[in-house]
Amino acid sequence: MVDDLIDADVYMIRPTMNDLPDWPLPAGYRFRTYRDGDLDVWLALHHDAEPFLPIGPEHFARSFGGRLSALYDRMFFVQTLEGEDVGSITAWWEDDRQGRGAWGRIHWVIVARAHQRRGLAKPMTAHALRRIARDHSRAMLGTNTLRLWAIKTYLDCGFIPDPMQRSDAKVVQGWRSAQEHLRHPAIEQWLQGETTFGR
Repeated sequence: MVDDLIDADVYMIRPTMNDLPDWPLPAGYRFRTYRDGDLDVWLALHHDAEPFLPIGPEHFARSFGGRLSALYDRMFFVQTLEGEDVGSITAWWEDDRQGRGAWGRIHWVIVARAHQRRGLAKPMTAHALRRIARDHSRAMLGTNTLRLWAIKTYLDCGFIPDPMQRSDAKVVQGWRSAQEHLRHPAIEQWLQGETTFGR
């Protein structure tokens, strides 16, 4: 049961881009890059997977507005061999995150409900990380401790909880509740104060 999970917005970091995973998509799927007009596809995927979370064009504009030209080789869609778009992920970046310099960013990961639990998330994240590695030596992302499956994917891809959030009591509570279910050494090290990356 996950009723005991604490709702906390958290950040995770990948301090280096060494030893990147290389997981292929399952049979029957392929990647494609962003094309003109894909805003509607992107919105449809979010509305399908997160029907109670109002994602609109303003979110797209806020995230990518001044840099739309970068999407052509940074936003990826997963589609079936029949051409149905069923997932999306963006290999984005932040120029100066919290005064800590530039970071690549895994951004806006989504998989349509009918195609969840089919092994898409890890290959999608690995694919985006390889694009990020072309320009950045480290990566970060934001997520929520209620999203256990997403957190497990990110941990398996080499991300760890951001050490800079240890002073936030709500974040610590969130990670403790997630650890009760995931039992992951990277979370345990963070809770024990053993990770110092990303400062």
